[in-house]
Amino acid sequence: MTKTLSEIWNEVDGCRLCRLCETRTTIVFGVGDPNAEVMFIGEAPGKQEDLGAEPFIGAAGKYLNTLLSHAGLKREEIYIANILKCRPPENRNPLPEEMEACTPFLRDQVQAINPEILVTLGNFSTRFILRTDRGITGLRGQVHLTGRFSVIPTFHPAAAIYDPSKKPFMEQDFVLLGRLLEKRRAEKAQRLVAEKCVQPAADEIRLPATEETSDECFS
Repeated sequence: MTKTLSEIWNEVDGCRLCRLCETRTTIVFGVGDPNAEVMFIGEAPGKQEDLGAEPFIGAAGKYLNTLLSHAGLKREEIYIANILKCRPPENRNPLPEEMEACTPFLRDQVQAINPEILVTLGNFSTRFILRTDRGITGLRGQVHLTGRFSVIPTFHPAAAIYDPSKKPFMEQDFVLLGRLLEKRRAEKAQRLVAEKCVQPAADEIRLPATEETSDECFS
């Protein structure tokens, strides 16, 4: 049974499944449109996120907002969550036991939001979602399929801030995201038109096409 975001939050609230509960300021659950077509998955909260209880509100978040424009998206149109809900001390990498404790919450979030596209930011989220040991450099720049989801891996925005040479590649990945999203929306619109044409209401009388009949259903 799919849980709601509120139900998942009730399970996460006050979590003490790993030692990060001893050093966190707050739990950073996730934020955005609960019906988003695109869900972004990062690594873990940083200092600003730990203080503000919201993912990607520091420098990396500002850069992410800029990148979204390359995909024709706005921040309020997406949902963002992390592999970990609590900040690791000194922003170190997530430990295996921390990921094991926290990723069931992320799985539930993905199921609750039911996005069409997942964008994984950095190695940890990419390896978890795609179940691979390959690095992000060899995986980015293309669309991967896992289950019913299309996955676009890219660098973490923080990595591009520290290494500006990654920025052109991230911009390319977000352009790819925009194109995929446009394609999905066009396909969805075509399906709706087809369904409208071949599934008349029960009491509708189908008349032969005339010159005044729209050709929308016959193109």
